[in-house]
Amino acid sequence: MRSPDRGVDAAVRLALREIARARLRFGLLAGASGLLVFLILFQSTLLTTLLSFFTGAIGHQSAAVLVYSEDARKSPEGSVLPVETVDAVAAVPGVARAEPFGVDTMTVRAGGDELDAAIFGYVLGGPGRPTDLVAGRLPRGDGEGVASDIDAGRGFAVGDVVRIVGPDGTYPVRIVGQAANARFSVSPGVFVSYDTFEAASLVKNPDARAVLPSMVAVAVDRNADPAAVAARITRRVDGTDALDRTAAVNQLPGVSAVRMSFTIIQGLAFIVVTLVVGIFFVILTVQKAAALTLLRAIGAATSTLVRSLLVQVVLVMIGAVVVGTALLALASLGSSDRFPIAVDVGMVVSRGIVLIVLALIASLASVRRVLRIDPIAATVPAGVER
Repeated sequence: MRSPDRGVDAAVRLALREIARARLRFGLLAGASGLLVFLILFQSTLLTTLLSFFTGAIGHQSAAVLVYSEDARKSPEGSVLPVETVDAVAAVPGVARAEPFGVDTMTVRAGGDELDAAIFGYVLGGPGRPTDLVAGRLPRGDGEGVASDIDAGRGFAVGDVVRIVGPDGTYPVRIVGQAANARFSVSPGVFVSYDTFEAASLVKNPDARAVLPSMVAVAVDRNADPAAVAARITRRVDGTDALDRTAAVNQLPGVSAVRMSFTIIQGLAFIVVTLVVGIFFVILTVQKAAALTLLRAIGAATSTLVRSLLVQVVLVMIGAVVVGTALLALASLGSSDRFPIAVDVGMVVSRGIVLIVLALIASLASVRRVLRIDPIAATVPAGVER
């Protein structure tokens, strides 16, 4: 009796020999599928990059909970809270520390140009600081800031001075650090002390009588659940809408629409890959029906033929993933510093596994045809009914 291992070896050898004999056919399938895989990987990379540009500063700051005004509709720049809200939030059970947090888009002069930048003000040493520092240091006093590292070439490098532009003058902020994922609404992000934020806001709008917090940044107790603390704050503090950091990112205006659009396009690409692979192997199985019948007649086990088919499916999809990844790597080489495209190995592996599983499911129609092969048919002359 054959051992299972020898049966597997026979299936692999049979699969490889058939691929070698029909290199062009299998190569074209892997190439065509690879283009679709590239589309999936490229869209996934674009989505990740876009979302980081939209939400990076909110998702990569240290506050576990952000408290908005209830009429802000989850928009940081649309939120304004009374100063006394900070003390009311601090009194809620589960809150370790609560501090004012400011967010505003201001016109800045950087690198000789004027552009919009998202300015974030937090109390130094408190919640709300940038978490992904990649160069320099955090602000230690007023007039210092941490900028998004991707904008270093635009006048936001360590040592550069960014000037907040107002109708009556400017306010200088020296960049002392850079953080990854610190953009917001596709604009450069700059984290400064809350006092600096207030001073910059008054330069932007000299007629303002006072600068109110946009939100309250909250650090929770060590064993507290941020989502539970956020729900408690919303219930106990009138006029507030508190969200944990993940919910704050996911519920930013526009994020769900962008994610939904890309999800639909990617879903269609997954379906197309599945159909292409499934139809190819059905046609292939029909074309080699006589050969498979003969193999069954001379003693080849059905399980060996099925395993051979599945090995071919897996190898084709691995080839497609390799082609798609290579194309993504080429695309990354042509991307700019302002909109970088990088190959995320984890994303490639996860998408590749999903595609292989879908291709194996699509091959079930071919497997069913193989299982229905009758070896006796090889011994019956053509045109003779059994």
